[in-house]
Amino acid sequence: MSVTAAEGFVASGIHAGIKRRRLDMAMIASEDRQPVACAAVFTQNRFAAAPVDLDRATLKANGGKAAAVVINSGNANAGTGAAGYKNAQLMAAATGEALQVANSHVLVCSTGIIGTPLPIERIIDATPKLAEKLSADGAEDAARGILTTDHKPKQITIRGSSFTVGGMAKGCGMIAPNMATMLAFLTTDAEVPRDVMQEILRSAADSTFNTLNVDGAMSTNDTAMLLASGKRGRPDLEEFGNAVLAACEALTMAMARDAEGMTRIARLSVTGAANDNEARIAAKAIAENNLVKCSWYGGDPYWGRLLAAAGSCGVALDVGRSRVSYGGITVAEGGTAVPHDGQALAEHMMGEEIAIEVHLGAGSDSARMIGIDLGPGYIKENSRTS
Repeated sequence: MSVTAAEGFVASGIHAGIKRRRLDMAMIASEDRQPVACAAVFTQNRFAAAPVDLDRATLKANGGKAAAVVINSGNANAGTGAAGYKNAQLMAAATGEALQVANSHVLVCSTGIIGTPLPIERIIDATPKLAEKLSADGAEDAARGILTTDHKPKQITIRGSSFTVGGMAKGCGMIAPNMATMLAFLTTDAEVPRDVMQEILRSAADSTFNTLNVDGAMSTNDTAMLLASGKRGRPDLEEFGNAVLAACEALTMAMARDAEGMTRIARLSVTGAANDNEARIAAKAIAENNLVKCSWYGGDPYWGRLLAAAGSCGVALDVGRSRVSYGGITVAEGGTAVPHDGQALAEHMMGEEIAIEVHLGAGSDSARMIGIDLGPGYIKENSRTS
């Protein structure tokens, strides 16, 4: 049930004709159509899509509440100017009319091709049908309705001692670690103050969504939301925070495994950094380096490329104290190769997930990132996207 697993939520998904065949619209709503607390984090891309601008304004004006979220896939409604913003407003208005709720409590998300006008007439025509289909059993269709180049839906349910957290997400390309890196929708039946929920979501996003780097390309539409019906009362906040974190972690890894052209995931740790910020900068430089990513695709433990990437991004690096390891097997120290178990290393490198540590020798801070290899599949997908 994922996004409708928590009490008080319904969802639906339909084919509106934005895409040729696949479901391309989804809706999430409170079961009683009353506004509930909503926390959200958005893309840091300054070329943000119209729905992001609208949602930021809506949540600021209404104090962080939502009765419904309407989503379309296949068209990002980004790079569409004033007309795009108006179309986002029309999506909210059509949803409000269909559900008999105020437009000011409707949030809008879009995902897909940038720079193409939204087929707003099809969306408006389809919205009443989307509203009619809302049910607790509609989570699967909703999860499919938000997909773009994804191969499969991404859903999660976490059962706590006195609450449930459910969620769905989309994302497998145009993912870089600065905010949410995709569309994600979480729901809970816990009763949590909105400001506390906002901090929990932001912290969870920083620890999960913001560690995934598929291609270094930050989307214009990135959004993550957490809606709380409050149906089951106040939870233990530590348990609740851990549940939200677990849900975000599961969705992050689902996106990583579905990344465009992915054959291998790298769990990268940068340690020994002068400070947290430099650790993140170095991790990002390594995870986005095409030579590094190609070596992951080939299962090649080419440690020199890792240090070269770290050394080129402006962070402190003491080569004499540096260290590189794959799967716990140290292959370089002090900037030179060291003897190691080649057979064990080769076996590790041919797995679906590889673990890498790059120690900068400059301090005691660290950062982690989930990287993806680069092979023909990614190029094939993105050479035909538009």
